[in-house]
Amino acid sequence: IQNHLEQLLDTCGPAHNINLMVFQKMKEVITGWPGGKPTPEYLSLSPDVRVSRLRIDKPHGTTTRNPTDYVMHNYKHISTEGNPNINAHIYPKRVLIFSPHPDDDVISMGGTLIRLIEQGHHVSVAYQTSGNYAVWDDEVKRFSNFGRRYSEIFGLPVEQLKEIEQRMSTEIDKKGSGTPDSVDMRRIKGLIRETEATSAARYCGIHDEDIHFLNLPFYESGTEKKNDLSSKDIDIVANLLDKFQPHQVYAAGDLSDPHGTHRVCLEAVFQALKSLKTKEWMKDCQLWLYRGAWQEWEPHEIHMAIPMGPNELLQKRYAIYKHQSQKDPPPFPGSDPREFWQRSEARNRETAKIFDTLGLIDYEGIEAFVLYDVFDENNQI
Repeated sequence: IQNHLEQLLDTCGPAHNINLMVFQKMKEVITGWPGGKPTPEYLSLSPDVRVSRLRIDKPHGTTTRNPTDYVMHNYKHISTEGNPNINAHIYPKRVLIFSPHPDDDVISMGGTLIRLIEQGHHVSVAYQTSGNYAVWDDEVKRFSNFGRRYSEIFGLPVEQLKEIEQRMSTEIDKKGSGTPDSVDMRRIKGLIRETEATSAARYCGIHDEDIHFLNLPFYESGTEKKNDLSSKDIDIVANLLDKFQPHQVYAAGDLSDPHGTHRVCLEAVFQALKSLKTKEWMKDCQLWLYRGAWQEWEPHEIHMAIPMGPNELLQKRYAIYKHQSQKDPPPFPGSDPREFWQRSEARNRETAKIFDTLGLIDYEGIEAFVLYDVFDENNQI
């Protein structure tokens, strides 16, 4: 009554009932199975067939990210209770993660990404932009020098690399404030971020054939101001979606990044999904939005909360570390002076603390997600 919630009391009964209702709702969203638990159909299969369904023993993945023994051998002890928001009738799933920049996937959902892989799902990641605007010029000098020295050490033709190194050095030395990078400069910066993202994805256990660099055209302006989203951008996203036909799509829902790239990338996913509405595979497809780099979901918004222990939070940090060009400090930290791994961990711990304060289990960290219906015109972020 003090907070003018009389209508809530009239609708839902006494405060005690409301407390139980909220507690149960918050409890239901916590799950260690972001892709859903093994289905009865899957568990009824013979051990050899169960193993054959999982994403294991493929080249380029790390063996530590193979599906866990718990999934493969101790399946009888898996509780049948699960998060009611997750499509539970398909296991394992095809999962497609969209990352606006080459590091947003591990910053915002690195723990969940690793969990999905360890639980046998087919995980693919799509880096929507090159991220070349967010690389220090000195990194170009360093990697140009590396390219030349690499060629010299291994006896490869080096004259052209010498010319590129000199040209990049001259461009940087003469570069004024606000001067757009040349096409070649952007290519080198994009390559730096591409190799970092590949390293992080491999560390998480993603196979090389499942790592996609979309290089959406809207981003390639060479300046802070980007181009408008176009049909070319949407078509690139839609083509990958239709080719992979995912059961789960993850996309960035934190829209507070300094240059608005996240917002444009999310709109590209929305428009692509809408264009594919009539496809048969869309009936089983769910869209999950993550946050973490720039903001976090409020507790009442969360539809899925993935808990992490100390070791899982540390693995996530190691994945973020692979993005060396975004450290010490990042080129565009926004108003938050902390490094991305620090702010990510702080948000994960704060979310876990909120759940603990509400009387739920105390975890080291929690990654939170919102289930989003792109076809509901009333939905807002």
